[in-house]
Amino acid sequence: MDSFEKLLAEKEERIDLARACLLIAGDAYPGLDVERYLGEIERMAIRLRGRQPAAGGPEERVAALNQFLFEDLGFWGNTEDYYDPRNSYLNDVIDRKTGIPISLAILYMEVGRRVGLPLEGVSFPGHFLVRLRMRGGMLVLDPFSGGAAQSEAQLRQRLQRVIPEDAVGRVPVAGLPLDQFLEPASNRQILARVLRNLKGIYRETDKPERMLDVLNRMLLVAPEASAELRERGLLYQRLECHRAALKDLSDYASREPQAPDLDDVRVRLVELSALCARLN
Repeated sequence: MDSFEKLLAEKEERIDLARACLLIAGDAYPGLDVERYLGEIERMAIRLRGRQPAAGGPEERVAALNQFLFEDLGFWGNTEDYYDPRNSYLNDVIDRKTGIPISLAILYMEVGRRVGLPLEGVSFPGHFLVRLRMRGGMLVLDPFSGGAAQSEAQLRQRLQRVIPEDAVGRVPVAGLPLDQFLEPASNRQILARVLRNLKGIYRETDKPERMLDVLNRMLLVAPEASAELRERGLLYQRLECHRAALKDLSDYASREPQAPDLDDVRVRLVELSALCARLN
């Protein structure tokens, strides 16, 4: 069992999100010094702690976090090269001071939690956000936009951009209750979203070896993910890893007996079985 598997074996609330993200980055950066970057996050928190208002409430403390990360340190949302994979690797985000919504949100939460802000991730459709529960309600924040608080109107506009009107039946998107979209994401869900982003990037740029690393991690985070199991089997077949492909696609066929692509998978299984027989 490697370090990543050991981490995932912990109870959900004990999974070290920053460490897990850095272990994922280690696939792209062999020998990555994980402890160095965890130390960077700790040092950020120590510096911020000295700037927190002594008697300030949550809004003031969030304002101090925003000032520190986005103005003093200069972190920013990378709108110029959004699909650069470096935007998804936490070490690169720290080094380059830029990232995409979910990677900036992870750094934002990790620094904020270390100074006593119980920030939670929100897998909002199309754009990862952060929330802070308060006595009087909830503050929803966008680290990609400098930690800006999101109004109800802004959140509804975001929904309308990503959810087609005909996808929700008779209820217009503008009338949907927001609460269902603002549930906190678990650490596993956050890691899965990071990995799905990377999977999409490496599929689009046709980097099968990188994509295989991502799928291997994904199936540790979400072992029940049938789509990724199938995708890894097809990738193994492309890379001529016939036995591994046979196992993944066989497992997929057993797990999803009603899958619409089952006929294609069965044809591939026949081909792979023949190839594996020749290797014996």
